[in-house]
Amino acid sequence: MKIDMKLVKDLNDATGAGLMACKKALEEAEGDVKGAEKILKEKGLASVAKRADKAAGEGRIFIKQNGNKIAIVELVCETDFVANGEGFIACGEEICKRIFEKGYTKIEQELSDMALDYATRVHENMSLKSVEVIDVPAGATAGMYVHSDNKTGSVVIIKGSEADAVKVFAKDCCMHLAAFTPAYITKDEIPESYIAEQKEIFLAKMNNDEKMASKPDNVKEGIIAGQIKKHLAEISFVDQGFVKDPAKTVSAKLAEVGKEVGADLSFGYCKVIVLGK
Repeated sequence: MKIDMKLVKDLNDATGAGLMACKKALEEAEGDVKGAEKILKEKGLASVAKRADKAAGEGRIFIKQNGNKIAIVELVCETDFVANGEGFIACGEEICKRIFEKGYTKIEQELSDMALDYATRVHENMSLKSVEVIDVPAGATAGMYVHSDNKTGSVVIIKGSEADAVKVFAKDCCMHLAAFTPAYITKDEIPESYIAEQKEIFLAKMNNDEKMASKPDNVKEGIIAGQIKKHLAEISFVDQGFVKDPAKTVSAKLAEVGKEVGADLSFGYCKVIVLGK
């Protein structure tokens, strides 16, 4: 049967499928738009299933705030061409919107289905990798940042004040996290097993150095203790030199900002998100 091109265009607008695919689906459905949509979806699902073993190493991080809730979403796909497309971005933003509307706090079937629905349109292996929702306490300041590559993002919540200076500092902390991606927020989070391993590494290096190997054990222990202290500070966010003032640690800068606004500030939440990690 002859298919009206307006129907083809309408189906194309509604589904995002190519014009030829829409025309063929309408022909198969004998002009029935709903039937054609079903055919396109079934074919899209089949295409996605065939690509399930393809690496989904591209994608985007979405960070959105609604009231006292912050949603962090990782949406992954196969290619940066799809990840940079308007439809993919709209899909991620719609997932964030649905999270706030439904009060979701983790990946739910409805959210996964939204990603799958878009995957059937672009014929790529695509999925919702992670969802996290953070509560912002009353009287606290939240900072959010997504890097220009959309693959690294961060969230910082500072308790104690909502002053403008704290808002600026929270955003700067987010940029610091995205730039340095520290392994830990504080030294207290670092496992003893990791510290012990680093001590063994430093000791082995020292013993392989003829000059250092000849030093007394107590001197070696002191040197290793200093190396460990320096190393732990390098991988702990609050002990790193602040990105905009490297002479001061992040914790020292927090205290300085607190003094400036007359409040006792503390970090309530700090996280850096790297796509796929």
